[in-house]
Amino acid sequence: MLPVIALIGRPNVGKSTLFNRLTRSRDALVADFPGLTRDRKYGFGKLGPIPYLVIDTGGVAGGEEGIEEAMVEQTAKALQEADAAIIMVDGRSGLTAADEHVADLARRFAKQTWLAVNKAEGLESTTANAEFYGLGLGDPVAISAAHGDRISALMDAVLEPFEQDEEAPEADDEHELRIAVVGRPNVGKSTLINRLLGEERLVVYDMPGTTRDTVEV
Repeated sequence: MLPVIALIGRPNVGKSTLFNRLTRSRDALVADFPGLTRDRKYGFGKLGPIPYLVIDTGGVAGGEEGIEEAMVEQTAKALQEADAAIIMVDGRSGLTAADEHVADLARRFAKQTWLAVNKAEGLESTTANAEFYGLGLGDPVAISAAHGDRISALMDAVLEPFEQDEEAPEADDEHELRIAVVGRPNVGKSTLINRLLGEERLVVYDMPGTTRDTVEV
C-alpha cells in the first residue's frame, strides 16, 4: 500500500498550496483568506522518492463549536488514516495558540510527525524555526510551498521510513465510473454523499456554502 501523508495546520498556513505542489496539480483551491478548505482532499503525491497519497485538510483554529467542530473531526480522521503528518505553521506570523492546538491534535492521533515552517522565503532558517521548537514536534524544517524551497528535502525525510516497502502500482482508472453530485447551495449534496459512503466524509452544516471545493471520494 502507498504511504499516506496528512497535511494539517491552522487556517491560511499554506496547506493547499503544498498539496498542489506535492501532487503537481491545481486540485485544491487556494486564496489569501482563511477557512477555504473544509473537507479532506486526497491526491497522489508526485514530488518525492516514492509514490504516496497526500491528504489536504481544513484549518484548525482552536474553536470546537459549530462548523469548526466538524472540521476538527475531519482533521482527526485524516491523522488516524495517515502514516505520517506534516504539521504546517507560518514562519512570518509566528507561533499562535491555534498552532499549539494543532500540535495537541497531532500528538493525540498522528503516528509520525514532521514540523514544516512555511512562508520562510527570505528568512534565515534559524530565525524562522526558533520559536516553533516549543511545540515539541521535533526539529522544524523551513520551507516555502509557494516557491518550492526545500520541499524535496522535506519529502525525502518524511518518506525515508517507507522506502523499503514494496511500491504499489498506481490505480488504472481508465474504466472507472465517475458520478458528480451537483446542486444549488444547502440542498443536501454532502449529506447524500455521506449516506452513500456510510461515513462522515464531508462536513455537513446548516449553512449555505459549507462545501467550497470539489472533492473526489
